[in-house]
Amino acid sequence: MATIRLGDKAPDFTADSSMGTINLYDYLGDSWGILFSHPADFTPVCTTELGTAANFKDEFDKRNVKMIALSVDGAASHAEWIKDINEVQNTVVNFPIIADEDKKVSDLYDMIHPNADNNLTVRSVFIIAPDKTVKLTLTYPASTGRNFYELLRVIDSLQLTAYHKVATPANWEQGKEVVVSPAISTADAKDMFSKGVTEVKPYLRMTPDPTA
Repeated sequence: MATIRLGDKAPDFTADSSMGTINLYDYLGDSWGILFSHPADFTPVCTTELGTAANFKDEFDKRNVKMIALSVDGAASHAEWIKDINEVQNTVVNFPIIADEDKKVSDLYDMIHPNADNNLTVRSVFIIAPDKTVKLTLTYPASTGRNFYELLRVIDSLQLTAYHKVATPANWEQGKEVVVSPAISTADAKDMFSKGVTEVKPYLRMTPDPTA
């Protein structure tokens, strides 16, 4: 299976899930999407991650992002595991978890890395734009839980830079200064960005977040 690269179309699939049969493209519609895999049900780090994801759902909804998780266990197992997640994380899991027992989706998205484990998925993240292209990928080992604040931060950056001719600098957070695109001259940038442009170097121009 070829590696999925940034800008590639996210492979479509239809699969069983904790919420019934799901088709990825139909589920996402015109929304952004985040697909994230988990090594297995009833595992400690995954339990904290899915509970955290559920608690962050309002933040993802604000950004028009639909969540979809995946594990190589079955839908019946997911249903029992969700009870535990809801209990210990004081939440309600409110998004589908793909039941990928045949590893069809895991293979499609290259989520199984044999040098790490032949059977279980690594912690993969795919952020998918409304045009179904992959905009970001992240891969974590099974031993490292994901930072959902960072996932929100990168979504904020992806959405901002998709609609404005800017880039986001290191450690950027929503509302902070952004970098003017190198493709734009300083003179044009000053016309384009009404909040002002600061030229640090000819190639490094800063402007306030245009959406703030």
